[in-house]
Amino acid sequence: MTKADIVNEIAEKTGIEKIAVQASVESFMKVIKNHMTEGKNIYLRGFGSFIVKKRAEKTGRNISKNTTIIIPAHYIPSFKPAKTFAEKVKKNVQLKPEGGNQ
Repeated sequence: MTKADIVNEIAEKTGIEKIAVQASVESFMKVIKNHMTEGKNIYLRGFGSFIVKKRAEKTGRNISKNTTIIIPAHYIPSFKPAKTFAEKVKKNVQLKPEGGNQ
Protein backbone atom coordinates (compact mmCIF):
# COMPACT_ATOMS: atom_id res chain seq x y z
CA MET A 1 0.00 0.00 0.00
CA THR A 2 1.31 3.43 -0.90
CA LYS A 3 0.65 6.89 0.52
CA ALA A 4 -1.70 7.55 -2.43
CA ASP A 5 -3.66 4.38 -1.58
CA ILE A 6 -4.00 5.54 2.03
CA VAL A 7 -5.23 8.98 0.90
CA ASN A 8 -7.76 7.40 -1.50
CA GLU A 9 -9.11 5.01 1.12
CA ILE A 10 -9.51 7.70 3.78
CA ALA A 11 -11.18 10.03 1.26
CA GLU A 12 -13.65 7.29 0.24
CA LYS A 13 -14.50 6.31 3.83
CA THR A 14 -14.87 9.84 5.19
CA GLY A 15 -16.16 11.79 2.19
CA ILE A 16 -13.42 14.39 2.68
CA GLU A 17 -11.73 15.71 -0.47
CA LYS A 18 -8.50 13.97 -1.44
CA ILE A 19 -6.53 17.23 -1.33
CA ALA A 20 -7.52 17.80 2.32
CA VAL A 21 -6.79 14.18 3.24
CA GLN A 22 -3.39 14.33 1.53
CA ALA A 23 -2.53 17.52 3.43
CA SER A 24 -3.51 15.83 6.71
CA VAL A 25 -1.48 12.69 5.98
CA GLU A 26 1.54 14.77 4.95
CA SER A 27 1.23 16.90 8.12
CA PHE A 28 0.95 13.77 10.29
CA MET A 29 4.14 12.33 8.81
CA LYS A 30 5.95 15.67 9.09
CA VAL A 31 5.07 15.96 12.79
CA ILE A 32 6.35 12.44 13.45
CA LYS A 33 9.60 13.09 11.52
CA ASN A 34 10.21 16.43 13.26
CA HIS A 35 9.66 15.07 16.76
CA MET A 36 11.78 11.98 16.14
CA THR A 37 14.67 14.05 14.76
CA GLU A 38 14.54 15.94 18.07
CA GLY A 39 14.89 12.63 19.93
CA LYS A 40 11.26 12.51 21.07
CA ASN A 41 9.06 9.39 20.98
CA ILE A 42 5.44 9.36 19.76
CA TYR A 43 2.85 7.13 21.47
CA LEU A 44 -0.45 6.35 19.72
CA ARG A 45 -2.64 4.28 22.05
CA GLY A 46 -4.06 1.20 20.33
CA PHE A 47 -1.75 1.63 17.32
CA GLY A 48 1.86 1.71 18.50
CA SER A 49 4.88 3.81 19.31
CA PHE A 50 7.39 5.53 17.07
CA ILE A 51 10.56 5.42 19.13
CA VAL A 52 14.15 6.56 18.74
CA LYS A 53 16.56 3.69 19.45
CA LYS A 54 20.24 4.05 20.22
CA ARG A 55 22.66 1.73 18.46
CA ALA A 56 25.93 1.21 20.30
CA GLU A 57 29.34 1.65 18.69
CA LYS A 58 30.51 -1.54 17.02
CA THR A 59 33.25 -2.96 14.84
CA GLY A 60 32.40 -3.77 11.25
CA ARG A 61 34.27 -5.06 8.20
CA ASN A 62 34.78 -3.53 4.78
CA ILE A 63 34.81 -6.76 2.81
CA SER A 64 36.07 -5.25 -0.46
CA LYS A 65 39.17 -3.76 1.21
CA ASN A 66 39.44 -6.42 3.93
CA THR A 67 39.70 -3.79 6.65
CA THR A 68 38.09 -3.27 10.03
CA ILE A 69 36.04 -0.13 10.56
CA ILE A 70 34.44 1.39 13.63
CA ILE A 71 30.73 2.15 13.25
CA PRO A 72 29.99 4.98 15.69
CA ALA A 73 27.02 4.97 18.06
CA HIS A 74 23.93 6.39 16.39
CA TYR A 75 20.16 6.68 16.68
CA ILE A 76 17.57 5.11 14.39
CA PRO A 77 13.78 5.45 14.14
CA SER A 78 11.76 2.39 15.05
CA PHE A 79 8.09 1.40 15.28
CA LYS A 80 6.71 -0.84 18.00
CA PRO A 81 3.09 -1.91 17.44
CA ALA A 82 0.60 -1.94 20.31
CA LYS A 83 -0.20 -5.39 21.73
CA THR A 84 -3.76 -5.32 20.39
CA PHE A 85 -2.54 -4.33 16.91
CA ALA A 86 0.17 -7.03 16.89
CA GLU A 87 -2.32 -9.68 18.04
CA LYS A 88 -4.81 -8.71 15.33
CA VAL A 89 -2.13 -9.04 12.65
CA LYS A 90 -0.95 -12.34 14.13
CA LYS A 91 -4.49 -13.77 14.02
CA ASN A 92 -5.49 -12.51 10.57
CA VAL A 93 -2.38 -12.74 8.37
CA GLN A 94 -1.75 -16.23 7.07
CA LEU A 95 1.75 -17.56 6.48
CA LYS A 96 2.59 -18.56 2.93
CA PRO A 97 3.58 -22.21 2.47
CA GLU A 98 7.34 -22.91 2.34
CA GLY A 99 8.72 -22.91 -1.18
CA GLY A 100 5.56 -21.39 -2.63
CA ASN A 101 5.81 -18.59 -5.18
CA GLN A 102 2.52 -16.94 -4.31
